[in-house]
Amino acid sequence: MKKPFLIYPAVDLKGGNVVRLQQGRADAETVYSNDPAAVARRWACDGARWLHVVDLDGAFTGEPRNWDNVRAILEAVQIPVQLGGGLRTREQVASALAMGVTRVVVGTKACESPEFVRALVKEFGNRIAVGVDARDGFVAVKGWVEKTRWTAVEFAQRIGQIGVGTIVFTDVSTDGMLRGPNVTAISEICAAVQCDVLASGGVSQTEDVSRLKVVSFEHPNLVGVIIGKALYDGRVTLRALQE
Repeated sequence: MKKPFLIYPAVDLKGGNVVRLQQGRADAETVYSNDPAAVARRWACDGARWLHVVDLDGAFTGEPRNWDNVRAILEAVQIPVQLGGGLRTREQVASALAMGVTRVVVGTKACESPEFVRALVKEFGNRIAVGVDARDGFVAVKGWVEKTRWTAVEFAQRIGQIGVGTIVFTDVSTDGMLRGPNVTAISEICAAVQCDVLASGGVSQTEDVSRLKVVSFEHPNLVGVIIGKALYDGRVTLRALQE
């Protein structure tokens, strides 16, 4: 049975604020709120069934930096929260899950050590997701600053083979640019793996989500899309997308 296609509002945290970056660049940020919990409540009230939270400071430094705000978000909403950014040790992952996060997204460390991910999946099962962040077709790590030798498809296949239940695929060139998602790249990732895939990056209008929903009928493992800037700028509304 096909899983429902879900909208994940993004709550990106940097310096305690809710921000959006362009193409992952720390020097190209827009601040939308200094109250992450209130933003999370807003999306939950508008009908979100999941939230995608990213500790951007953690992604850039390799250490979680916004966990007080993550705790505040968890206290503010009753819906599941997916958390990524700077989770590079087993202890950090375990702490996030113990704090109440439903699923964690591991990125940089997964690329450095697939065996690390294998151990996490063995211990925590489907609560572990892996971020596949692609720049020019190759995986980018450490806050998208460094490009690796892995192609996105190669890395996704390797991760899928070790039992990861969910991949979060981001095309970095489209992220925060409001130019539409890279449907071709998303389709290639979905075709390459058996696990669930969440698309991220580029959504600027309702039609972009409609296009991804069409892809999800061809590739039923495309189970949702993460949307940030388009929601915050009011180009799309969560209520309309849910309908």
